[in-house]
Amino acid sequence: MPVETILAFTLASVLLAFAPGPDNLFVLTQSALKGVKAGIFVTFGLATGLIVHTAAVVLGLAALIQVSVVAFTVLKLVGAAYLLYLAWGAFRAKPEIAGEGEDTGLTGFQYYRRGIIMNVTNPKVSIFFLAFLPQFVDPAVGSLTMQMLTLAFVFFLVTIVVFSLFALLSGFLGSRLARSEKAQNIMNKIAAFVFAGLAAKLLVSKA
Repeated sequence: MPVETILAFTLASVLLAFAPGPDNLFVLTQSALKGVKAGIFVTFGLATGLIVHTAAVVLGLAALIQVSVVAFTVLKLVGAAYLLYLAWGAFRAKPEIAGEGEDTGLTGFQYYRRGIIMNVTNPKVSIFFLAFLPQFVDPAVGSLTMQMLTLAFVFFLVTIVVFSLFALLSGFLGSRLARSEKAQNIMNKIAAFVFAGLAAKLLVSKA
């Protein structure tokens, strides 16, 4: 692929990663509540979910989701239910004073899995890839599949770098607030409303 095409795609990906959305909000809330480590694991989980969506686009599954009301509805209901589950957990969570604000509950793998579920159950991501990737591919250059896989890999790397920065900054601020039970209670309630809001947004979304 031409270098200028990859650079243009990289710039677009960075701008999209910084734009407020469900995934980066998820990283911010988890990092603020549970520390940088949790945010990083969630970031890698979200990035892994992108691999699933890339495969769906390459195999044409995203097109099926776009035209099948049932498939789209099932996916978004599962995603919304999971977000509401997280919202309820955050709302009921009790303050945990842990020196630097790092999580003392879930394991890294559990946060990684949480990121995967969050990303995979959002059908809009596959549809986004279906609309976004073809704009940067050219049949004259070579295999469309290889071009899309290359671009998806670039998007994967951009997501990890940008979201990790979010995790570091949010985790740093959260670690300072984590020493106060009152601040933790407020952060938990804010996280609950953010998760519930994301669930509501997903429920009203259309293919």
